[in-house]
Amino acid sequence: MNDWIDYYDSTHTIYASKRHRDLHFEVIARDIIGYITTPDAVVLDYSCGEALSAAKVAEACGMLILAEPAPGVRGRLIARFAPNLKIRVRSLDDLRNMPEASVDLAVMNSVAQYMTAEELDWALAVIHRLLKRNGRLVLGDVLRPRVGMAIDVLALLRFAARHRFLKDALTGLISTALSDYRELRRRLGLKRYSEADITAKLARAGFDATRASHNIGHNPWRMTFEARHTFKLPAQDQDEDQD
Repeated sequence: MNDWIDYYDSTHTIYASKRHRDLHFEVIARDIIGYITTPDAVVLDYSCGEALSAAKVAEACGMLILAEPAPGVRGRLIARFAPNLKIRVRSLDDLRNMPEASVDLAVMNSVAQYMTAEELDWALAVIHRLLKRNGRLVLGDVLRPRVGMAIDVLALLRFAARHRFLKDALTGLISTALSDYRELRRRLGLKRYSEADITAKLARAGFDATRASHNIGHNPWRMTFEARHTFKLPAQDQDEDQD
């Protein structure tokens, strides 16, 4: 994941324009807010990126924890949200020191594709420890097998047409094609999961998961999953039920 962290910590061309960037984060914030069920909830955004609309999420909950691995991005988050007492910025390593069962909602959006299978397992274990027993993990923007870059381009163009930045999107696609992003994507690839595979991975991490009807963000060809702690009867109780 380090190469991707370095890329997003640099001056990259992933967004076609300021309008594209701002709308991207506004849509994600809106979708995250839809998962917040109580105004005092503690929400963790795992590998949050620039999180430009985080203040809107913070308004809907009790505390928002922005966990970000890229040091430059993390520095900008600290500077941007320092006056907001409902937002805390943390590194991923900092999460190890947080109290167990202290988070109501954890969101990991558009992150799994940049992780190795082992890195995702580690992240799920950290989140599992932090979530309250009745808490939820929302794993969003999961890439499916055989749904490649052409579909991503189509999703972007549809989003751009709907929000009136189509010309910028077309120019941005050319810039991205000539940038380090395409080379990184070719060299490193992006991790993809079928619905069955990601559900099984979540189950191994101690979660019961179901696919949500709507993906977080603008790309309807990607998947979002809602997951909760697996509740299992103690062995003795299971034996009694069988009797």
